[in-house]
Amino acid sequence: MLEIDELGLEPTDRYILETIIKKFDGGPVGISALSAATSEEKDTIEEVYEPYLMKLGLLARTPKGRIVTKLAYKHLNIKYHNQAKLW
Repeated sequence: MLEIDELGLEPTDRYILETIIKKFDGGPVGISALSAATSEEKDTIEEVYEPYLMKLGLLARTPKGRIVTKLAYKHLNIKYHNQAKLW
């Protein structure tokens, strides 16, 4: 009913990951661009969503921006297609 999956992700968590994958080719993406693309406040992303996604190993912060990990692709059942990226 709440659409929470087996990892405890809610729809917004999945939407953030999917947005990074589909609009930003998995990242890196800055917080301002991610905020604009998802219509979520920057502070909300940083304080509410990112900590849990990072704890699960689905999202990582790099000096260039946020990136989605291979584990996130697997969890979302999206084929990882950019073999040039090293995570």
